[in-house]
Amino acid sequence: MTNDNQVQALKAHLALNVHNVERSIEFYKKMLRLEPSKVRTGYAKFDVQNPPLNLTLNEHPCGERGALSHLGIQVASTKDVLSIREQWAEAGLLTRDEMQTSCCYAVQDKTWVRDPDGNEWEVFVVLEDNLPETDHCECGDKVVETETQSDAPIASSACCAPTTVAITHESQPTAASCC
Repeated sequence: MTNDNQVQALKAHLALNVHNVERSIEFYKKMLRLEPSKVRTGYAKFDVQNPPLNLTLNEHPCGERGALSHLGIQVASTKDVLSIREQWAEAGLLTRDEMQTSCCYAVQDKTWVRDPDGNEWEVFVVLEDNLPETDHCECGDKVVETETQSDAPIASSACCAPTTVAITHESQPTAASCC
C-alpha cells in the first residue's frame, strides 16, 4: 500500500468465517505454530509476526456467506486511519467510518470501503485491546457517512455478524460484517 502521507501500516488483517471456531483454533495453532492472542465465544485472533498478519476467526454458518468475512489493514494511529480515508475519498471511493467502536473485543477507530464484488476492506487502529467477553460489541452502531452515496452504509449489531441497516437513500441496504 503506497501513499503520500507516510502512513505506517502495521500488518494485514484477514477475517475468516468458520463453522466451528474451536476446531479452527486447533487447526491454525498447528498451521501457524502459534497460540491465539485472544479467544472469546465464537471468535479467535492470531497475531502472527512473520509474516505480519492479524488473522481472526468468526464463527458463522458459512452456507449463507463465503469463508471470507472481510479484509483489513491495521495502522498505528487514528491519524493514519483518517489519512487513508481521505486518500480513498480523493480517489472516488465511497467510505464509511466507525469511530470509538467496540468491536472484536477491542476499541477501534476504522474506515471502510467495499469493492465491486461486495468485499469489504477496513483500515483500523486498535485503541484498547482484549476487552472482556461481557463488553457490548458496537460494530456498526457508530457508522458515520463521509460521502453522499447511492449505496446504503452497512453495519452490524453483534460482533462480526451481518445485519441489514436501513438508511434513507434510494437504493436497498446491504449486509456486511465488522472486526
